[in-house]
Amino acid sequence: MLPEHPLLIAGLPKLPELGDIETRAVLKRLTSAHKALAELKGVAGSIPNQSILINTLSLQEAKDSSAIENIITTHDDLYQSDSFNRQFVSLAAKEVHNYAVALRNGFEQVRRTELLTTRDILDIQARIEENDAGFRKLPGTALKNEQTGEIVYMPPQHPDEILALMDNLEEFINTDGLCDWDDLTKMAVIHHQFESIHPFYDGNGRTGRIINILYLVKQGLLGLPVLYLSRYINQNKADYYHLLQVVRTDNAWESWLLFMLEAVEQTSYQTITLIQAIKALMQRYKHKMRSELPKIYSQDLLNNLFGHPYTKIDFVMRELQVTRKTAAKYLDELVAAGLLTKHKVGKENFYLNDELYALLSNVNNLPPAVRG
Repeated sequence: MLPEHPLLIAGLPKLPELGDIETRAVLKRLTSAHKALAELKGVAGSIPNQSILINTLSLQEAKDSSAIENIITTHDDLYQSDSFNRQFVSLAAKEVHNYAVALRNGFEQVRRTELLTTRDILDIQARIEENDAGFRKLPGTALKNEQTGEIVYMPPQHPDEILALMDNLEEFINTDGLCDWDDLTKMAVIHHQFESIHPFYDGNGRTGRIINILYLVKQGLLGLPVLYLSRYINQNKADYYHLLQVVRTDNAWESWLLFMLEAVEQTSYQTITLIQAIKALMQRYKHKMRSELPKIYSQDLLNNLFGHPYTKIDFVMRELQVTRKTAAKYLDELVAAGLLTKHKVGKENFYLNDELYALLSNVNNLPPAVRG
């Protein structure tokens, strides 16, 4: 139960006490969003080595989610960085990799426990920000208009209120019987409530967008954390922030829910297209390696080429447990066969899977998936 606190008078409601927010328009859109999400779950589950999707698509999600917060990096900087050894080309690339690690670790935790707890949310934010500051304890946090500097929203200020609201949110996330709203409605409500609580000094937006994905995994709507939702939000950033705000000022839940459901539907079909293209490209590489490079072909080597759009000798050594000489030989033969191109960056050689890189860099230009 939420304790009484004077700040709650102008604060946030206890979930699920929002009234009848699932209008006819929302219910209609829920049907098509679920259909798209179910198709994505099936297509993602058809990839033999699912860690490839988790690694590549979590970085894409991390890149776009970070861009919403004006943390901008290039694909080159992102793929040339080595998260395993904490070697990053730029500070922005480091922050994006931190996000991807937080997403992947959160996914493993939710899959293991089938819960998404306050402790998990604290861990996610701590990994993103690389600190243990925890929930806000000092007053003064305000959300401002980026252009004018005007304060547009004051989130809860008192630490007791923040804790109480987060306890309520945790209960809402993990107790299905609290209300009969659809799971996608709940995801949108959870995201709005979390962003409105704004419990951290920094990293709220990125943490909240990870919660979106993990909630869908928890509810069984996704088998892998591959819904590329932040791309849609980034492309519609002004609408996203406007609709967050009009729920606070005008209780305009329908427009917010429709926005989030459209995001789920569109990005589901875009991600289906991307996964199908990656799967077809892997098959082509597999056949070419087996026919032209049978002495070096292995599933592990193929996985390496698709887990790292830019691979390098160290990655092959680590993942295939081979010597430096052997790893270099494999990569040079793949270059000779036209499957990779070699690029010297600084003192290091990188081996680029050009076709995979093109797919990941031009997701918006892929033809839409056929809607079944």
